[in-house]
Amino acid sequence: MDRPQEELQFLGLFGIYKETIKTIISWRKIFTQITLTFILPLAFIFLAHMEVSNLISGKIMNTDFQKHLTRPGTLRYNKLTDALRSEWITYWLLKATYFTFLIAFSLLSTSAVVYTTACIYASRNLTFTSVCNVVPKVWKRLIVTFLCAFVVFFIYNMLAFFMVVSFMLLLPADTFGDVVFHIMLIFYFIGFVYISIIWQMACVVSVLDSSYGVKAMMKSKNLIKGKRWVAIFIFSKIHLSFFAVQIIFELFVVYGHALGVWRRVGFAVLCLLVLSKLFLFGFVAQTILYLVCKSYHHENVDKSSLADLLEGYLGDYAALSADDNVQLEQTRV
Repeated sequence: MDRPQEELQFLGLFGIYKETIKTIISWRKIFTQITLTFILPLAFIFLAHMEVSNLISGKIMNTDFQKHLTRPGTLRYNKLTDALRSEWITYWLLKATYFTFLIAFSLLSTSAVVYTTACIYASRNLTFTSVCNVVPKVWKRLIVTFLCAFVVFFIYNMLAFFMVVSFMLLLPADTFGDVVFHIMLIFYFIGFVYISIIWQMACVVSVLDSSYGVKAMMKSKNLIKGKRWVAIFIFSKIHLSFFAVQIIFELFVVYGHALGVWRRVGFAVLCLLVLSKLFLFGFVAQTILYLVCKSYHHENVDKSSLADLLEGYLGDYAALSADDNVQLEQTRV
């Protein structure tokens, strides 16, 4: 992270990867502490949910099967009905708990890693204690940004759903209709990925800029212009890696009973470690991508001003304004 600010704009995909790996290795002690405290629980929640959810789903399917074999109105049928209802309640409570903790640790991890990476770039003294003190304050801003992103995703999915239903009702159920449906599906995924990238960049903006919520998402959208394909490749590769780890975990842990207990445990630990590294790499990479995009648009990221901003988190944080003279001012080169 010792590159001059004006040189960051020339970093491409592999340049950002190189800076990410270099940053993590150079500051491996504090990143290890952050991983053990925030990212490892995040990865554990993500993987454990698949195992527990599979167990409960199996019980639901078995109970439902037994219910269909039982004559209605009998005592056994009533007991199976109550058991099925209880299992469904447990299943949805698990889902709610899972998403709550997943979002919480995801935002906590993002706060910690983005703040740490920015401190490294600003050449500011950094300790794990200071990171832990800052995380709760940054986390509040990220919650607002997340809620705005959630609303955007909800509206996008609702519009996509109504469009698909409308086209299915209007188009004939033949080859032409299938082709149109798959084209719409492709465009849906492209839009979904694009909104995901904007949201993830908005998380960095919420930490390192005066904007959060809707303003952060609008600023994120403008920042990635010119570096859109780099951002798409970075986030797509990371998410494909997540998907690969998930598939391996499902094959060798969730459904790998034939392998034996110890082999399943070994694969589970391996997936947990790899997933934790991927989360860390992704959080650092998106912070560096933010700096690259700022440089590309000739927006000065002054290290002293950034250091003042980061120092402000340790006191009573106030939203930045032009009068504070600590925001990342836009300066055309």
